[in-house]
Amino acid sequence: MFGFKKKASLPPGSVAAVVSGKIIPLESVKDEAFAKKMMGDGAAILPEDDYVVAPCDGTLTMIYPTLHAFGVTSSDGVDILVHIGIDTVNLKGKGFRRIAEEGQKVHTGDKIIKMDFHELESRGVDMTTMILFPGHTAGLDIKREGHASRGKTVVAAYTL
Repeated sequence: MFGFKKKASLPPGSVAAVVSGKIIPLESVKDEAFAKKMMGDGAAILPEDDYVVAPCDGTLTMIYPTLHAFGVTSSDGVDILVHIGIDTVNLKGKGFRRIAEEGQKVHTGDKIIKMDFHELESRGVDMTTMILFPGHTAGLDIKREGHASRGKTVVAAYTL
């Protein structure tokens, strides 16, 4: 009636890109822990802008104190870890700003963290961003190439 747009939900078990950018195989990430899937399988994206968003509908269960990582539990109970950049924990929060709060209900595409992408990249920080599924291995289908639009492009799907 008033032209307000309701965010479209993804199909159950679908996970959207948390940043816009080029999708790369997780195995190509320049950090052994991620490349060898020690923290779970998932998708990796080379970001091209400042916002990191919720990958699905659910609850924002954790934001790391240095703001470089956060966790979301999907509406159907799957834990998803988002890790922004390589070795960004060492920045101690510099270049990141919290937008959302732990415990908050989120919808696909809701802004969680704002990063100063161009400043961090100009300082040589590898901003590759990972969307990981710690502890969930059954029925994962991960997109490993292409271009992602944050909150819109499905980069992973899972079955329960």
